[in-house]
This record gives sequence, structure tokens and C-alpha cells, in this order.
Amino acid sequence: MRTVVTAVGMRDAEQRFFDAHPGVDLMGRAARAVARVAAEVNTAGQVLVVAGRGNNGGDGLFAASILAQHRRVLVWSAFGRTHEAGQAAARAAGCQFVDALGALEALPDCGLVIDAVAGLGSRPGLPQALETFAAACESSAIDVLAVDLPSGLDADSGAEQPSFRATHTVTFAALKPCHVSQPAAGRCGRVHVVDIGVEIDGTQLRQAEEADVAAWWPTPTASSDKYARGVVLFDTGSSRYQGAALLGIAGALHAGTGMVRYAGPVHSGLILTRYPSVVMGDGRAQAAVLGSGWGEDEGASGRVSSARLHAPVAVVDADALYSLPGRIDGWLLTPHAGELARLLGCSRSHVESSPVSCAREVARVTGATVLLKGATQYVAEPGGRVTIAVPGPHWSAQAGSGDVLAGICGALLAAGLPAWQAAVAGASIQAMAAARNPGPYPPDELARRLPDVIAGLVAAD
Repeated sequence: MRTVVTAVGMRDAEQRFFDAHPGVDLMGRAARAVARVAAEVNTAGQVLVVAGRGNNGGDGLFAASILAQHRRVLVWSAFGRTHEAGQAAARAAGCQFVDALGALEALPDCGLVIDAVAGLGSRPGLPQALETFAAACESSAIDVLAVDLPSGLDADSGAEQPSFRATHTVTFAALKPCHVSQPAAGRCGRVHVVDIGVEIDGTQLRQAEEADVAAWWPTPTASSDKYARGVVLFDTGSSRYQGAALLGIAGALHAGTGMVRYAGPVHSGLILTRYPSVVMGDGRAQAAVLGSGWGEDEGASGRVSSARLHAPVAVVDADALYSLPGRIDGWLLTPHAGELARLLGCSRSHVESSPVSCAREVARVTGATVLLKGATQYVAEPGGRVTIAVPGPHWSAQAGSGDVLAGICGALLAAGLPAWQAAVAGASIQAMAAARNPGPYPPDELARRLPDVIAGLVAAD
């Protein structure tokens, strides 16, 4: 699990470090880390360091003084003045200082640009001269190493802003929200988290890794039977959206559930022709999956109540989200941004700009875990902790992917995982399947590829 810390949390951690270690040169540690990563990721051509006024600029300037021992280094002080001690070190090391025009003219001979303009506390966006330069770097396909974050981004937001597009980002102590939240994360490139001695207290935001999913994944033993592996009851689909039932069942079966019961309205022949192992009709189950493909069903609340008679917990998707029976501790809600906005009575744009706080609020009010689906998938628990799923490619943004995901999560919930783990593992394994099978595979095809991904994951663990 990777810790994610806000800008305020990082500043507080740094202050605790300074209080406990007065006189320690933290900037020197950061600069050496930047120089080391720069040397690892690119060794061709000259280096151009773009330095801002604050400590971020100081990190870049001291890194420039180290790199100048082995490479030609140019420095552009983007705001005219910059960190004085860092500037003095760079000049003493032989770095050549240039202006904005000189920086643009030098680009064709550069192998690497180090973006040390703006740090964690900076305002989003770039002045025009820097925006022009950042665009020139991107169009020229020059490697950019960002210090802390690509300048122009908001450290605490996933929103896309006029900014540098980094090939690599080196950050300190822990990830920041912009590194893990799309679309901003797409501008950070590969993020290198460097330990400089600053300790981060436990935060309420973290990102799962493949190793976490491998450790959590339920695997059968010699004593397992179909009931021990988990029984999932589906009430999904409708005459208009019959495919939703098939997609959810595909997710559960290929994720390894012990048994699927189907109690929805889709004709048994359609389901059994595709999945003959499905048992038709109500019955006891460890978890239910509700709502996918219901449409505007006036009997939604009755269908939710009926499912409660057969299963202690449920995955609630799509149209069932609007028929919640009060507090539902232990359940899992799987809305996308539009559905979450309807639950909160706000705009979709508000959810997209504040996904973590919005997911937390619905989890707090309902007592359920909330999996907010999207390019970045957030799992919020009623207590406020949020875990971000393993990311995947954007090919899986297709109709039906959410139906498959509900089925995967239902299988994991039935196998005994708590709702937050079922959500994180389910969203992550779907993303991992898409990453291992790049291209426009439809969701039912990716579901069929889940067993290979799971087998490889468990074997590696």
C-alpha cells in the first residue's frame, strides 16, 4: 500500500522533521535525489533546469550543481530571481544561465529538462512564457523530470491544468493526490518516491498495489467446497438490458465464485445457454448483486428488500442505488460520478472536482463502502479512509465494464472479504486484466481473461 499525503500533511511532516533535527540540510538531500534520478533516467545531451523562486527552485539549482560535474547544464531562472544559495552553487559549478529565449533555443540540444518551477503550495496553472515553454518540451518529445510535481498542477487535485507534462516525477516521502488521480496523474509520468528522512503519519488516503491484491485474493484449499468459496445471488438485468445480467455473472464466475444464483427477470434460456452452471431462482447466498440493468423499475425498493432476505450483504449498482433501505453497514455501493451526484443532490462536475470528499460523504451517511468508478477508482469507507485501486488503461471505459465489476466485487464479498477490500481488489483486478491485454477488448472478453491474471497473481504471491 502506497501512502498519499496532501500538501498540508507534507508541510506538517517537514516541520516535525525540522523540529526534531535542527540544522539538517533537507534541501541537500532532495537535490541529491533529483540529481540521482536525473542521471538514471537520461544520460544524453545537455540538461536544462527551469528554476522557480522557492524551495522547489532551490532543489533544482542544487541538483544542477551536482549534475554539472559530469554534463553541460543550463539554468533558466523563470521569474528573474530564484533561491540565492542554490543559484550561487549552480554558478560556482559552471552552470550557464539563460533567459526565456535562450531556453527555447537550447531545447533541440537538450536530453533532459528538469522542471523545478513550482512546489506543493503553488497555484495551479502557468504564466504564458512557461506555458509556451512547457508546450515546446511536449511537442519536441524531450524528457522532462518534474521536482515534486509537474509545475502547473494542484498537488491536492486530479484536475488537469496548463502544466508541464513530465516523463518522470521525483517526489519526497510519499505520493501526493495529483500523482494518483486522473487526469492530472497522466501528466506526471513515472513517479519516483524518494525517502529523505521525513516520516508521514498515518493518512486517510492511500493507493493499493498489485502485491496487496495478491495477498487479499481468496484462494481455495483442500477443504473448500462451492459454499465455502461463496454463493452470489444476482437480481440484475431487465427485458431492455438483458446483457447486464450476463456481464455481471461473467465477472463473478471468472473471478472464482463458488456458485451463482440468478433471481432476476431475464429469461433462463438466455443465461443457461451461456453459463450452464448458474442456478436459477432465489436461495441462500453470502452476497447479492443488485441493480445493474434494471432501468426505471418502479419495484426497485421491493427487489432490494427481497435480496436482504437471502443475503446479509450486497453490491448495489446503477438503478438500485436510489432505493437504499436506510443504513446498510457492510454493503458496497458502486456508482459512477453521475450516480453519486444524484445521491448527493449536486452536479456531476462537483463530484468530478471533489471525488474523495463526495465518496466519503455518501459512505458516512449510508454506512456502506462506496466504490466511485472512473479513470481513477476511489473506495471510501464509512470511517473516512479512502483507498485508490490499482490503475489501468483507459480502454476499459466501455458500456458493461461496471456490470462486470459489480459481479467481481460480489464474488469477493461472498468469499468473505470486507466491502472495502472486495471493492479495491475487484476494481484493481479488472484494471490489471486490461493492462495485461491492451487494446479495445470488450468487457465480456476481459472477464474471460481474469482467470489467467488471477492465477499469475496468486502464483507470484
